[in-house]
Amino acid sequence: MLERKFSEQIVTFFQKQKSITVDSAVGLNGRKIMLVNGARQVGKSYIIRQVGQKLFNHYIEIDLKADSEGARDFERVRSVDDFYIKLGALAGDRLSDRAGTLVFLDEIQAYPHLLTMLKFLNQDGRYTYIASGSQLGVALFNTPSVPLGSVEIQQMYPLDFEEFLWAMGCGKDVIELMEQSYNKGERLSESLHNYMMRMFRYYLLTGGMPDAVNQFVKDQNMALIRTIQTNIHNLYAIDASQYDVAHRLKIRRIYDMIPSNLENKKKRVIVKDIENKKGKQFSDYEEEFEYLVESGIALDVVAISNPHFPLYESVTKSLLKLYLNDVGILTAMLYGNNIDAILQDERSVNLGTVYESVVAQELHAHGNKLHYYDNKKKGEVDFLINDFNSLSVLPIEVKSGKNYKEHSALTHFISNSDYGIKNAIVLCNEREVQVKDGITYLPIYYCMFIGIHTQQSINNLSIPPVPLYN
Repeated sequence: MLERKFSEQIVTFFQKQKSITVDSAVGLNGRKIMLVNGARQVGKSYIIRQVGQKLFNHYIEIDLKADSEGARDFERVRSVDDFYIKLGALAGDRLSDRAGTLVFLDEIQAYPHLLTMLKFLNQDGRYTYIASGSQLGVALFNTPSVPLGSVEIQQMYPLDFEEFLWAMGCGKDVIELMEQSYNKGERLSESLHNYMMRMFRYYLLTGGMPDAVNQFVKDQNMALIRTIQTNIHNLYAIDASQYDVAHRLKIRRIYDMIPSNLENKKKRVIVKDIENKKGKQFSDYEEEFEYLVESGIALDVVAISNPHFPLYESVTKSLLKLYLNDVGILTAMLYGNNIDAILQDERSVNLGTVYESVVAQELHAHGNKLHYYDNKKKGEVDFLINDFNSLSVLPIEVKSGKNYKEHSALTHFISNSDYGIKNAIVLCNEREVQVKDGITYLPIYYCMFIGIHTQQSINNLSIPPVPLYN
């Protein structure tokens, strides 16, 4: 059984909801329904089921995608009363009250009209609800009446590196020791460094899809793991084909191009290659890019030319990098069953693409919107994120080879006083933690501690009282 950080987020949410009382004078007073978004196969249903069965006496799960492909019981539901009639027919003997009953609406995007109904189910308050979907971003975009005040949308991702370490039996005390070393700018012992590098390479092979990680923990059978990853990759491509005819071929083409694009020097999407047509512009494919990102199967990294904190202005959307949502799927596409390219650090294989992908995946799971710096004269910097501790932009370069101190673009970048850069990071294979010329060199596995903005930490924020003056 895999331990996931997202379990704690769900528990915290339900605990908060149970403490809310509805005042007739102020309405719902903060009561909401959790809406869990995430790509297919990342473990949403499993985690919700696990937590729901533990916290509630009565747990009812309705797979709306299966319903849409079968009985279609909820297809014509248009009111709260209609919904309760269908719910009662399915689970009447398991329904009690709000405190004791959780109704899980899985794959709710199959019936977009139920997204709108969440508002009224929340207002009615007869039971506790949670909903999830694998293409919620797309569904919400196409839903005319989004119940934003009644739902709290939270994102779930594949296992990050820390969760993978848990699955591999690495103790949390060891990870706490690592985090302390990271915060102090210290290196790990040689034995712990070697262990973490081995675990990191395993993670490059397995990625964070729960089925792949479970298989690896069970018997390390890479042939079976690659089959799992290839099946998921194909499933994502099939999902794209369910889009309307005008877009699905282009979505599939863009998705299939991601690994080869990442192997190019610039790594960005080349618009003219999508349909092999001249004169095409980024705006011609905005809906396709939107689908890939909002469905969670691709991670977008957008170019920025004026990198000032906070990183919201001067975004150049026409310069876009797309990464797969899981590094294991990427290594399956690039290397198949040949694991020596990663485990043996083959000199003939450039792992730069793989290293960048895992860092993108990690930063994204930590809640960061990703950008990169693009300058025709001075080059590119792999990632830029907002550093809210120093209120500045944090540039990050990722190096997989021996020449990790060669980074002219990063050097030019931090030397520009207009950008106000206070820190810069280079992630590499070396054990030593070094600071030189304003750049901190860190071992690659320390990416697990960079840029963490979890919902739990946000929930724990408090504003100090304002002092009173006479």
